[in-house]
Amino acid sequence: MKPVLVDTDILSMFFRNNPNVVAHFKAYLSQDEKINFSILTYYEILSGLKHKNASKQLDLFWEFVESHTLLPLTEESATISSDLYATLRRSGTTIDDIDILIAGIALSNNLILVTNNSDHFNKIPGLEIANWFTDPVISA
Repeated sequence: MKPVLVDTDILSMFFRNNPNVVAHFKAYLSQDEKINFSILTYYEILSGLKHKNASKQLDLFWEFVESHTLLPLTEESATISSDLYATLRRSGTTIDDIDILIAGIALSNNLILVTNNSDHFNKIPGLEIANWFTDPVISA
């Protein structure tokens, strides 16, 4: 299985114990040691939990962070993201900056982006997408 980058919506569903998403995590982790997630997803999850004062969920999130791979925004991923932004804007398509940056991180690391936000991310050329919320789970 090609390595993945888990988007914020899917990671949030994992923490809410969505059965299909949890099953995908288990299937993936049976073949790979760690889940990749971006610094932007880290920010989005952390800010949401802090806003809600969700201390139990924060503890679970910290455990997750310690066990998995947090990918930074690098010069390469920022450059890819800026190229995507320019291409999309010239064609009249707008996507949130955070989503473009997440796509740049996925592309620069040659990762499949796992998201339920297919409508946004399908507009990005060359980005491979999976949806662990709707896709059936294929066991190893």
